[in-house]
Amino acid sequence: MGGRAFCSVSPGLRPPPLPAQNALPPMPLASIDWFAPWLAPYATQGQDIAAQVSAGASNADALNAALAPLETPVLFVPQSDLPPGMAYEGYIFDSNSCPTRESLHDFFNGLAWLKFPLTKRRLNHLHVAQIAKTGIQPVRGPARDGLTVFDENAAFLQCPDALWEALTAKDWHQLFGTLRPLWEESHLVLFGHALLEKLVYPRKPITAHVYRAHVATHSIADLDAWVAADLTAERLACKPFAHLPVLGVPGWWSGNENPDFYEDATVFRPARPRMA
Repeated sequence: MGGRAFCSVSPGLRPPPLPAQNALPPMPLASIDWFAPWLAPYATQGQDIAAQVSAGASNADALNAALAPLETPVLFVPQSDLPPGMAYEGYIFDSNSCPTRESLHDFFNGLAWLKFPLTKRRLNHLHVAQIAKTGIQPVRGPARDGLTVFDENAAFLQCPDALWEALTAKDWHQLFGTLRPLWEESHLVLFGHALLEKLVYPRKPITAHVYRAHVATHSIADLDAWVAADLTAERLACKPFAHLPVLGVPGWWSGNENPDFYEDATVFRPARPRMA
């Protein structure tokens, strides 16, 4: 893999046993492993912000301080600033302020705003446009559902065609066996803040909704600009995602060096038969 995004686990180092899927402990900032390869794009800035929060700053204040030298994509504000009855996405759109709770979920949401400001802004605009079109419904329509899945759980993958075809086909033997060397030519970046939150305690079933990116470089800024320009409500309504169990990525979890890692059919599920 190009750059640090696909750094391997240290030789001889084995990850802790995977906890049961429904046995998650609390999620303090101190539990974040900033050396985890999936956090590489966020690590430098994230550690600084986490240190400020650990020293007593609120999530909002620490995120705002990180942006002092830069153009602020949004102002992070306490959750209490969100007026009762007002839609979260509408408030961000109208005020350029992002309500932020004291939680890992909102901590990672803030990091996503800092790293992918154009994509986060585009998602907000698409949400607001859909709300204006359909109103707030008890059940989200396909477009808002796709927008939410993207915001919470997306990952971006630049890769050769053969690798993408194996991923979309859920051909795990090809993807992680025969084509394993192609991962060195690929670039995977996690975006969804709920996905990053879940990976604070890595579990084998954690799965990303992968969105294929066609970008000439591995620059995060270029990736952000490309994704923001590519997103439409109509496209996301069609759920243009491939499902990738994150710990299966070569170099991201030492346990997957053993081919038996991929024999777990409860995680690496076969593709559904196509309807005739």
